[in-house]
Amino acid sequence: MRFDYVWLRDHCRSASCYNSKTHQRSLDTASVDLCIRPKTIHLDETILSFTWPDGHVTRYELDWLVKNSYEGQKQKVIHPRILWNAEIYQQAQVPSVDFQSFLETNEGLKKFLQNFLLYGIAFVENVPPTQEHTEKLAKRISLIRETIYGRMWYFTSDFSRGDTAYTKLALDRHTDTTYFQEPCGIQVFHCLKHEGTGGKTLLVDGFYAAEQVLQKAPEEFELLSKVPLKHEYIENTGECHNHMIGVGPVLNIYPWNKELYLIRYNNYDRAVINTVPYDVVHRWYIAHRTLTTELRKPENELWVKLKPGKVLFIDNWRVLHGRESFTGYRQLCGCYLTRDDVLNTARLLGLQA
Repeated sequence: MRFDYVWLRDHCRSASCYNSKTHQRSLDTASVDLCIRPKTIHLDETILSFTWPDGHVTRYELDWLVKNSYEGQKQKVIHPRILWNAEIYQQAQVPSVDFQSFLETNEGLKKFLQNFLLYGIAFVENVPPTQEHTEKLAKRISLIRETIYGRMWYFTSDFSRGDTAYTKLALDRHTDTTYFQEPCGIQVFHCLKHEGTGGKTLLVDGFYAAEQVLQKAPEEFELLSKVPLKHEYIENTGECHNHMIGVGPVLNIYPWNKELYLIRYNNYDRAVINTVPYDVVHRWYIAHRTLTTELRKPENELWVKLKPGKVLFIDNWRVLHGRESFTGYRQLCGCYLTRDDVLNTARLLGLQA
């Protein structure tokens, strides 16, 4: 491990530098001499002490330094996950959580969140098929994120919004709201009624597909993580007038440990590619084709039939969804959840998130 002296002074946990009650810093970083060096350094078993030129003493436990060093963070996984294709997920036999257990017990809620964090999808069963009960379910773990689609959305195939989702047509795999600067974190689906055929929901673990690309063509994975693209949503239907633009690469990774945390994949809403220079654009298309090929492999497709009483939560930063075409009358309701609040709930229950 290597530490800069300014970093060591800046991260001092003494009472005058750090408020342990509020877990907030008190030291003004701009006040630290950029050429600072300690007068003395002393190691006492597991405590490393620095005496600075002004006499201030900083003490660190070695375990704390290991945990918070760049080298330590480089090896640490921030979000433990189980990557899956259809066979892996089905063999795991991930259980659904009962509606009452989810609402009334921390044990049920924790079980649900553990499944959700590991697999990026989770189900709640025996939910009364109403929008009100679906909202009650969602509010148990997060604030509902209000968007241009409202707070709770309720739709049929009436094309009431300028979006293919509001039709009976099949939808290819995609993530939602790629045209937001911060795409919605979690999506909730509840099929309240379907009087017809078809309409199965398609789920694909985008991180599993991206991992295949990383193993087979690491240079293409890197390109997809560096080239920014625009996604766009233009709507002029009835009283709905919107023009949303979001910018970001297809794959988003933490730079220090290369861990993937967000996939932004939506061929419907991708805007004109005008942010990529000529000498890169063809290589990007090749990389995008490699990822798309993985995403479209039949063995990576998990098909589920949504029915009244069964609510699906999807990690929209990881799992792509789609649907087959359908006939008849179909009612769905749902919402988006704020990702920060879902992860906050998980951490408060003792989960790594």
